[in-house]
Amino acid sequence: MKPSQLAKGFKARPDTTSSEKRTALDRLNAIDGIVDIQSVGQAANGRASTFVSDEQADADVSTESEQFRAWRRANRYTAGQVIELPLKAIKASPFNPRHFYLKASIAELAVNLARQGQQQAIHVIPDYDNAGTFFVSDGGRRVRALKEANKETVKAIVVDLPIGIQSYKLGYDLNVQRDSQTVFDNAVVWRRFLDEQHFQSQRELADHLGLDESTIAVALSVAKLPENVMQEMVARPDRFGSNMAYQITRYHSARGSDATLRLINKITSDDLSTRQVADIVKGRASGQEVPKPPGRQRYAQRMEIKLDGVAVGDLKSYGEDRLELRLRGLSRDRRDELLRQIETMLQFNEEKK
Repeated sequence: MKPSQLAKGFKARPDTTSSEKRTALDRLNAIDGIVDIQSVGQAANGRASTFVSDEQADADVSTESEQFRAWRRANRYTAGQVIELPLKAIKASPFNPRHFYLKASIAELAVNLARQGQQQAIHVIPDYDNAGTFFVSDGGRRVRALKEANKETVKAIVVDLPIGIQSYKLGYDLNVQRDSQTVFDNAVVWRRFLDEQHFQSQRELADHLGLDESTIAVALSVAKLPENVMQEMVARPDRFGSNMAYQITRYHSARGSDATLRLINKITSDDLSTRQVADIVKGRASGQEVPKPPGRQRYAQRMEIKLDGVAVGDLKSYGEDRLELRLRGLSRDRRDELLRQIETMLQFNEEKK
């Protein structure tokens, strides 16, 4: 079997284990048997396919499930075909590999989709018990952004997978290939898999996913963190990979949530390495206090800034003469527009003097 086109250019996250990389690539090589990559290319060019004849639809049914074959024939669908579906017919899968979705990221994607249209089809699985509805297998961010952009339809490829661990693997592998799967998503979802007894042990889960048991163990330890603590790290996957998250978990066990949130801020502001954080964790365990970063000053006032109803940053005042504006998650056009407005305002104030 030829290597999957989805696997080309695969770059693993820095904290991804070697077994995780190999397994993701191995499974990605099999995705060509599920998804017609050429149809994805057609979707990228804005040419969504239409329903075809029964003869075309029945061209290759050797590996189809009976449920999918019946659905496909009833809807005159060809495997790999890109079709338009109502957004209201799309719902989240209970086996979604993603748990965290950043509001600022969704808002930025919504702006891009509103301007450029949907360039890549999502993957969906029919809900055979509720005709006309579909579970998202891959593309949850695009669905959320399309809804925020007030779109009514989505380009989709219908895949023949049962909702369960198999559909989870497909979404997980695609996310790993894009570097968008985080240890925090894994922590929440893998913990739920064990709690709901989809697997009887972390060893069974590791074997089924083809990962080292240590990878599972680290994620399950991270799952002990409160969700608000994880949320503070999700937005910075470059700073908070699995090794850093594990150190944060150890720190939280000893110091609690408030101290942990302060440490997360310190890691970001002081650009601490995992080794430095490990040293802090050891100091905390022995009761030693880590001094606050020099020069840190408590703000006098803070105003949250929202654009289109989404929080994108804040404006803080310090002492008698300092004002600090911080904005994140903006599109390039929005950022440049705001910069021009600020420059115009400052020039106007200078001219008035």
